[in-house]
Amino acid sequence: MKMAKIESAVRVALDFYRAFNQHDAGEMIKLVSEDCTYEHASPAPDGSLYSGKESLYAFWQDFFQNTITPQIEIEDIFGLGLHCVARWSLKWADPTGQQNHLRGIHVFLVKNNLICAIYAYVKH
Repeated sequence: MKMAKIESAVRVALDFYRAFNQHDAGEMIKLVSEDCTYEHASPAPDGSLYSGKESLYAFWQDFFQNTITPQIEIEDIFGLGLHCVARWSLKWADPTGQQNHLRGIHVFLVKNNLICAIYAYVKH
């Protein structure tokens, strides 16, 4: 198997995080399949499910409009074939300027260079 194919899921995930850190839901949505699902970690314990590009775009647009300066820092990322796992730290400010952070992981399923599923898990 060619290395490019083995590493493709990691490259797509890194492009996703790059678009996230630019607060660009339009670029993020270009990286997902039409039927992509996102299992968000909130609310605990089971989270919430978003399905399809329209739902995901609306979620990310709302997130960027209601979250001040969110940035994801990748702590570790690895993948093989269709799967990629990233451990990250999300930092943002609240309306008073108070800095906040959250740590977690995303598990990506990538087919044909498009994200088909994202599963989010966070530390509380």
